[in-house]
Amino acid sequence: MEPFILAAHRQLSAMHPIFKLLDPHMRYTLEINGLARQSLICADGVIEACFTPGRYGMEMSAAAYKDFWRFDLEGLPADLIRRGMAVPDPSQPHGLKLLIKDYPYASDGLMIWSAIKNWVQTNVTRYYPDSAQVCNDKELQAWYAESINVGHPELRHEAWWPTLATPDDLTSILTTIIWLASAQHAALNFGQYPYGGYVPNRPPLMRRLIPEEGDPEYKIFMADPQKYFLLSLPSLLQATKYMAVVDALSTHAPDEEYIGERNHSSIWTGDAEMVEGFFGFSAEIGRVEKEIEKRNSDPTLRNRCGAGVLPYELLAPSSEPGVTCRGVPNSVSI
Repeated sequence: MEPFILAAHRQLSAMHPIFKLLDPHMRYTLEINGLARQSLICADGVIEACFTPGRYGMEMSAAAYKDFWRFDLEGLPADLIRRGMAVPDPSQPHGLKLLIKDYPYASDGLMIWSAIKNWVQTNVTRYYPDSAQVCNDKELQAWYAESINVGHPELRHEAWWPTLATPDDLTSILTTIIWLASAQHAALNFGQYPYGGYVPNRPPLMRRLIPEEGDPEYKIFMADPQKYFLLSLPSLLQATKYMAVVDALSTHAPDEEYIGERNHSSIWTGDAEMVEGFFGFSAEIGRVEKEIEKRNSDPTLRNRCGAGVLPYELLAPSSEPGVTCRGVPNSVSI
């Protein structure tokens, strides 16, 4: 998100309609990225100290980014197809067919994706009725060019970057950006403490490998596997540091602004048509939340309902403050 945010502040006027659309989805992101560089992903930081890859963690992430990250495949429908979880199907509502029906992330996410896309399309249709308007908007073109050429210099010549020449191009690009900043980040981030805060359930590292037959420790392992497992867990210091970090990362602030909300809606636009459009978007997000609640009570959906099964609420739009394992903020803000 950072290259798109920096380019937006450098190239788009604060009164530009696309800046106004993106503004809530850029809130606090540069600050949290700065804090992450300072203590999370830096040398000897939390990632290196508390996770199995150690000092190679960021190198592995960089390699994955270099080889697998593609902006044109970061939108939810394209990502599901890329990962083999869906196939294209123009007859379906989102243009694809899920290969696993009971896949909560995908089924809930597609509802939010559709709501975001409709909201973006409302904005684009209002201000960019034809391709000429898109191509002749110097601020808009400069923003997108800087996001690619300056923000992603090592990938700037890749052929997969979407063009920005039509209203449909703009809708697709903006929908992907807003999806990544809101729902995609929420689905990946806010379940960290509920799922991994109890370290034996999901340890970030193991200090011993499982011995193979013939290894010197194999007899010790076979004599008492549980003791061997407990001795393999992170140290008390590593576990405590990890728990504190994932607790902080999983916590919603009291002033969090969730998708479908604008805490200062009176100042973001004077366009009555856009205000009405936003209320429609907000109502659609409310319907999504009710549908998620309904699905979590459906006994036929075994991945989200039943004895010992946690309801899937990571994409439930609203949340109380604190660690709740739910809630979709507008932006990457922690």
